[in-house]
Amino acid sequence: MFRTSAALFSLLTLLVGCSKPVPNEEPIRAVKVVTVGVDTMRSGAEFAGEVRARVDSRLGFRVAGKLMRRQAELGQRVKKGDTLAQLDPQDFLLGLQSAKAQLAQATTNRDLAAADFKRFQELRAQNFISSAELERREAALKAAQAQVDQAQAQGTVQGNQAAYTTLLADVSGVITAVEAEPGQVLMAGTPVVRIAQDGPRDVVFAVPEDRVGMVETGSKVDIHAWGSDTSIQGQVREVAASADPVTRTFIVKVSMDPQRDLPLGSTVSVAPHALSLRGISVIKLPTSALRQDGKSTAVWVLDPSSMTVKLQPVLVATADGNEVVLTEGLLPGMQVVIAGAHVLSPGQKVTLYKEKPATVPVDRAGTAIKGVATPSEPETAASGQKK
Repeated sequence: MFRTSAALFSLLTLLVGCSKPVPNEEPIRAVKVVTVGVDTMRSGAEFAGEVRARVDSRLGFRVAGKLMRRQAELGQRVKKGDTLAQLDPQDFLLGLQSAKAQLAQATTNRDLAAADFKRFQELRAQNFISSAELERREAALKAAQAQVDQAQAQGTVQGNQAAYTTLLADVSGVITAVEAEPGQVLMAGTPVVRIAQDGPRDVVFAVPEDRVGMVETGSKVDIHAWGSDTSIQGQVREVAASADPVTRTFIVKVSMDPQRDLPLGSTVSVAPHALSLRGISVIKLPTSALRQDGKSTAVWVLDPSSMTVKLQPVLVATADGNEVVLTEGLLPGMQVVIAGAHVLSPGQKVTLYKEKPATVPVDRAGTAIKGVATPSEPETAASGQKK
C-alpha cells in the first residue's frame, strides 16, 4: 500500500514538472487619449535681443605713453570736449620745445639770408657784383625760407603730439566700458573707454541661417521689454551679410522709435512679423504625447477597434506654449495617447482612463446647526432600555 502511494506521488510530481508554464498576460494599461484636430497657432517665432547704441565708439590715445589719470568712470555721462584720460606729456613737451628752438634758428638764418640778398641787390645795381652772385644769394634766401617752413610744420606736429596726450570725448554719450587703468603703458590706438553715443537705439538679435532669408530690411518687428507689458514696434534696419563664424547665426539690427528708447543693455523679446505663425492652421499635441528614442520622434496611436496601440513617427516643427506643432505623421480624427505613454509597448491592449467623480463634500456646518435645532434621541442599549 505504501509503495503504491509513493509511486503515484512520484508520477504526479513528474507530470507537474513536465507541464508548460502558463504565460503571464501583459496587463491592460489605462491611458488618456486625445482626438487629433486642426488648431491655430497662438504664438510666433521670438528671439532674445539686446538694446544697443546705434554708434558705439572705442576711444583711445593717438600717441603711445604711460596713462597717468583716467577721469571717466563706468556709467558716467559725458559731453563733447570733456577730458576722459591723460598720458604723461613730459617727453612730448620736450619735443615741442626742441621744435620751437629749431624754428627760431631757422627764422634767424632766413632773416640773415634776406639781409644779405638785399645788400647784394644794391651792389648788383651798381655793377659791383655779377648776376650769378646775386642768384646764389637769392637761392640761399629761398633755402632759408624752406627751413623755416619745415621748422614750423615740425613745431605744429609736436604741438599736436603733446595735445594728443589728453583724451577728449569727441561725442556726447555714456561710458559703457573702461578698458585701461592708470599706470599702464599704452600703444597708440589702444582703447581706453567705450562711449555709447547719444541718439537712436537699435535692438540687436541673432537669426538662424534657415530663417534669415525671410527677414528683410524694412520689415516690421514687435519688441517686448522684459518685465513690462508694453510693446514697441520697430523696423529691420540691417541684416548681416555673413554668418557669425562661431554661432552660425546672422545678426539683425532693428531701429526703434526714438521717443520709446529703452535702457542700454536691457534684454528684450523680438518677434519679427515675417516669421509670425499666428492664426495658421496646424496640428498640435501636448509634449507628454511624444516618445523619443534619440533618432526619431513618435506618438502612440490608438486603434479603437482592437483597443491596441502602435507607434506612429511624427515630425515636430516648433513649439507653441506647452504644445508642439506637428507637420507630418498624423491626420485629423486619430486618437493619440497623451498620458501613460511611457509604459506602453507596440500592440499592447489598453483601456481608456475614466476619472473618478468628485466626492461631494459634507456640509458639516449645516449638520451641526440641524443637531442644535433638533435634540438627538437618547441612546438605546442593546437590551432595549434607555440609558
